[in-house]
Amino acid sequence: MTLTLDQSEPGQTTRTPKAKPRGGALDPFFEALCAASATMLLAALCGVLISRTIGGWPAFHKFGLKFFTVSSWNPVTEVYGAAGPIVGTLITSFLALLISLPVAFGVAVFLVEFCPSFLRRTIGTAVELLAGIPSIVYGMWGLFVLAPWFALHVQLPLLLAAKPGSLLEKLTTGIPNGANILTASIILAIMILPFMAAVLRDLLMTIPSQVRESAYGLGGNTVEVILSVSLPYIKRSAVGAIMLGLGRALGETMAVTFIIGNSHAFPKNLFDSGSTIASTIANEFNEATTEMHTSSLIALGLVLFMITFAVLAIARALLGRPKVA
Repeated sequence: MTLTLDQSEPGQTTRTPKAKPRGGALDPFFEALCAASATMLLAALCGVLISRTIGGWPAFHKFGLKFFTVSSWNPVTEVYGAAGPIVGTLITSFLALLISLPVAFGVAVFLVEFCPSFLRRTIGTAVELLAGIPSIVYGMWGLFVLAPWFALHVQLPLLLAAKPGSLLEKLTTGIPNGANILTASIILAIMILPFMAAVLRDLLMTIPSQVRESAYGLGGNTVEVILSVSLPYIKRSAVGAIMLGLGRALGETMAVTFIIGNSHAFPKNLFDSGSTIASTIANEFNEATTEMHTSSLIALGLVLFMITFAVLAIARALLGRPKVA
């Protein structure tokens, strides 16, 4: 009988070679593919920024800061100022967010907390279908249905009821045709509402049932549970849903073009005509025959890009860094 003695020193352990996982040889290629995808996205973003800057440089060079502070937009005299479209973009987007956010939150809470089970799926599907309707359909509905109704039942009665020199007259001056800043904001609010409602509903459904049940067990009512437990739980993700809606409102083109009135002047009130950056580009890019006109439109595109970037940066700053437990 032959005995084999272990010649290893005391305290040393014999390591068994680790078997490579099946398909492990493909890991470096998969990692390289993911890195290439991320690099391609960053390169595309930089390419858009650089091309917009080069294309809009003649307008920036000629007009300087006046391009951002002057509302004159005259292709005949080659004088262009982006202040009117910039103000119109900001006003309509934030008004749309102000109108749609409470409604979207109410829809999400109803679907999660109060809606009967046999209706929850139907209403949820309807909300998702609204999010898929093309923007031009909303624009045509706004032009042929909402604008005439708004002019007849809201704008005209307020205009007739306003006394000369009163504050109401200043707020309601304008041609009562329904094409104004407020109706454009309402259209945008209807467009972004399904996006935010669907995302907020999904976020509320991710809250563990034990969390809500514990809050109810401590004696909290529905309002207290929603405001003190549910909202803080989804706060970070909810801001992302809001930014999703605001991003669509900032860049919306056709629906706003149909209903805003397309005036480059500063809007004096909510019933006045106006324009946005996207609607100005859509209206005039095909008619831009001179280099300065084209450069000014490209510069407008760069301004819209920077506004969107600034909004996202502010949202990230407000959220701060996640706390590490």
